[in-house]
Amino acid sequence: MHNFRQLNVWHRALSVTESVYKATNAFPESERFGLITQMRRSAVSVASNIAEGSSRSTNKDFRRFLAIARGSASELETQVILAHRLGMMSEDEANQLSSRIDEVRAMLIGFAASLEPPNKT
Repeated sequence: MHNFRQLNVWHRALSVTESVYKATNAFPESERFGLITQMRRSAVSVASNIAEGSSRSTNKDFRRFLAIARGSASELETQVILAHRLGMMSEDEANQLSSRIDEVRAMLIGFAASLEPPNKT
């Protein structure tokens, strides 16, 4: 088992989540139950799945939760792109957030790989 509070990827995911909350505060009120909610849920899901997976008893289970977190990161990036296309985020803001999401996704991939059992050759 791992302590999620000590994982850099969890800290980065939490930072992205804070940024998403701040960015969506500027969205129109009409998106309160639409894109705002979707983006916030996706962002929270990334960090939450890292935390939940860290408490599982096997690395295999943990890797499954990291894969779910990766999927949520991709979902979030799609929503960022849509928010930009709909004029709710500037291109610069969307690019910066997408870059940070990409970083978290790469960290998730690397961390999951480190949990793989060694190859028996």
